[in-house]
Amino acid sequence: MGEHNDLRTAVGVVAIGRNEGDRLRRCLHSAKAQTDQVVYVDSGSTDDSVAFAESIGVEVVNLDTSIPFTAARARNEGIARLIERWTTIEYVHVLDGDCEFQDGWIQIAYDFMRANEDAAVVCGRRRERNPGASRYNLMCDLEWDTPIGQARSCGGDALFLLKAFNEVGGYNPSVIAGEEPELCVRIRGKGYTVHRLDHEMTLHDASMTRFSQYWQRAKRAGHAYAQGADMHGKPPERHCVRQTRSAIVWGLILPILAIGLSWWTSGLSIAVYLLMMCAQIWRIRTGQIKIGRSKQHATLLAIFIMLAKYAQASGVLLYWYRKVTGKQATLIEYKGAADTQDGGGNG
Repeated sequence: MGEHNDLRTAVGVVAIGRNEGDRLRRCLHSAKAQTDQVVYVDSGSTDDSVAFAESIGVEVVNLDTSIPFTAARARNEGIARLIERWTTIEYVHVLDGDCEFQDGWIQIAYDFMRANEDAAVVCGRRRERNPGASRYNLMCDLEWDTPIGQARSCGGDALFLLKAFNEVGGYNPSVIAGEEPELCVRIRGKGYTVHRLDHEMTLHDASMTRFSQYWQRAKRAGHAYAQGADMHGKPPERHCVRQTRSAIVWGLILPILAIGLSWWTSGLSIAVYLLMMCAQIWRIRTGQIKIGRSKQHATLLAIFIMLAKYAQASGVLLYWYRKVTGKQATLIEYKGAADTQDGGGNG
């Protein structure tokens, strides 16, 4: 594991963002409270993000605006600066600029890494700061409550073993969304493990108040599924194949068939499709209740999971359109100018 065993010298933090305002202030203050080795990567902010970061002693990387932004590219450049600036780094914690650490989290993750030689990625419970502000914020909070234990991937907040990160070549900068799961595929392929601990990790500020934002976020997920399946969809990994297939079947093929056959069936095909949707919602709801969700949360989550299929299908089609036509993949963001997120994180 190396000769360094002090968290404040062995662990560094890389945060990425653009025009995060108060969210970035909370993010960087929470990072500085746990380690002195912090790098902030700015994706062309027009507010005082860079000036604030520098004012509290955070190392700043300003991304070249002539190259398309991706979270993967931003994190790679931040990690490169981190290990250039501090040579004792053995672990790096990445997070989005709209997140802040929970007290003591990095110590918990660091101790787990030290005790488990094969662990290369560790994450905990990411929570939404204001889940009651909108049903869309609540959906984020529910989605992030994933099973505890060994996992296949992490999200945008996680502690990485730098040795494993470097061994696989870091993030793939061409991945515009879902960059952590794609990275975890390669890390697991080297024999390392990914873990989610039963501890509070970060608070996130989604600031989603409109359905259009939720649609864009789901569309981005569909794009990530399609790209992930294209890159690692072959056996035995089958990365994102199930998610991509589900989006296309429920969000594209079945509704097209239902509408296309409606003239011949006097609308019966549409009724059958709607009944199938209701049955699927009920099946998901039942499964969510079995794992401990409340009936209210299980119902809401099931409905939104199925509604998201249409947006995800559009994201899948967008990915393949861009690939076939050779068009440059650009970010799919769900926050507007007043609430801009980072350069493509997982929030």
